[in-house]
Amino acid sequence: MKNGSVMIGQTDMDYAAFGGGKKNLVVLPGLSDGLATVKGKALLLAPAYRRFFDAFRVYMFSRKNEMPEGYTIRQMAEDQAAALKALGIDKASVLGVSQGGMIAQYLAADHPEMIDKLVLAVTASYTNEVVKRTVESWIEMAKAGDHVSLMTDTAEKMYSKAYLEKNRRLFPIAAKLTKPESYERFFRNAYAILGFDAREVLPGVHCPTFIIAGADDNTVGKYAADELHKLIPHSQLFTYEGLGHGAFEEARDFYDKVYEFCAAE
Repeated sequence: MKNGSVMIGQTDMDYAAFGGGKKNLVVLPGLSDGLATVKGKALLLAPAYRRFFDAFRVYMFSRKNEMPEGYTIRQMAEDQAAALKALGIDKASVLGVSQGGMIAQYLAADHPEMIDKLVLAVTASYTNEVVKRTVESWIEMAKAGDHVSLMTDTAEKMYSKAYLEKNRRLFPIAAKLTKPESYERFFRNAYAILGFDAREVLPGVHCPTFIIAGADDNTVGKYAADELHKLIPHSQLFTYEGLGHGAFEEARDFYDKVYEFCAAE
């Protein structure tokens, strides 16, 4: 396992790496990366990917550490491509979750030679009204410094009713323990989402693509996955009934599905 960083222009990008296989899997996380990066967390992040270890070298990346004002999703994808090249990763399967899936869409469209397979989880092809309303409300909570409301609302929009009933009382406690010193990184990521629209480039994505969604997604909307599926040629779509935006955490077979898709010849 490795906790590392790679230079991107005048700043750096943190990553965690684990596994010893010959293939590469690049993982791009969601908006939560604006609150806490992967720095120093390889040991914590690795267990979910243990099935990958023999066949894959897994890299999970944060966004770069200094993000300019007006930083876009497409620019994030360009920086991600530069990071992969700097690490000598010429080709990889990519798993993009939520905002990470938005970045992955541009990465596949603009750098097709680098992408072996693409997995887009609980994400959207553009900032639809559900995404816009959700992210704008989170920005306002962050501006007010109300971290408890931010984390509680995030959880309410992510998880299934069963999960919420079991864990809701813990959200305020966890929120108090995880408040960042500054929301600047969160704002950069969140505003980038508000300007996102990859619909024009998606018909040009021709790598094998697997879209995974939750039927009750209250963060990107219930129809976002269907829209992605229609736009990306020959893509596959799987939807978890009864789950929402947190399907990648709640579904016990989520990583098995990702592995079987990426490992298949």
